[in-house]
Amino acid sequence: MAIFSRTCEYAIRAVLYIAHQSTPSQKIGIKEIAAGIDSPELYLAKILQNLSKKGIINSTKGPHGGFYIQEDSLRKPLSEIVEAIDGEGLFRGCALGLSQCSELNPCPLHDQFKSIRTQIHQVLSQTTIGEFNQELVEGILSLRK
Repeated sequence: MAIFSRTCEYAIRAVLYIAHQSTPSQKIGIKEIAAGIDSPELYLAKILQNLSKKGIINSTKGPHGGFYIQEDSLRKPLSEIVEAIDGEGLFRGCALGLSQCSELNPCPLHDQFKSIRTQIHQVLSQTTIGEFNQELVEGILSLRK
């Protein structure tokens, strides 16, 4: 069971792959990224376009174009990727998807899910893209299933 949407999973894996494989002078093409993270290419292209518009990754067109990540983006927390793709629902939404769930009108899982949601938000807000990039460089982590 995953806590992120499939789109968000691909987005996180793609950003980490791009951070690991690219530099501003060496861009990575969509085919390589898709193969590197086991993602459908056309689906991934839409995700990366969105992330580029939101300033999380960068892209250039043309024969030497592709995707890359700027140094300052390595300091961005993973929560920015999640919010860019799925919004703040994971961090603020109801576990059962009820629109009326609140402190005053809690669902049956409200209190338990609130603490889990807070922990997830803390982890994703305090962990940067660059931190995972270093572990990829060292071979500690993998982006493939």
